[in-house]
Amino acid sequence: MAIGKQYLKTKPVCKVTFTVPAKEAKKVVVVGDFNDWSAEANVLKKLKNGTFKAAIEIPKEQAYEFKYIIDGAFVNEGKADRYQWNEYAGSENAVLEL
Repeated sequence: MAIGKQYLKTKPVCKVTFTVPAKEAKKVVVVGDFNDWSAEANVLKKLKNGTFKAAIEIPKEQAYEFKYIIDGAFVNEGKADRYQWNEYAGSENAVLEL
């Protein structure tokens, strides 16, 4: 898994690219504070090599909790900026700092 960040000079956003290697998966979604934890808002596209990828413009100068949903299972990003305990989920969430 990987996260790429590209700060845009013309807008107060960061273009974040989420990449998830999951050859056997049928569907990968990224959910978090930036999309109200919507399982439909940011579905990653499956590439020919089996990697799922999506680029999303997210407002910068904030921190966002997020997770991936891989075929219905919640999974944390292994290379997150940090992790934060979430009482509602009863587990740690990955955190994206922009």
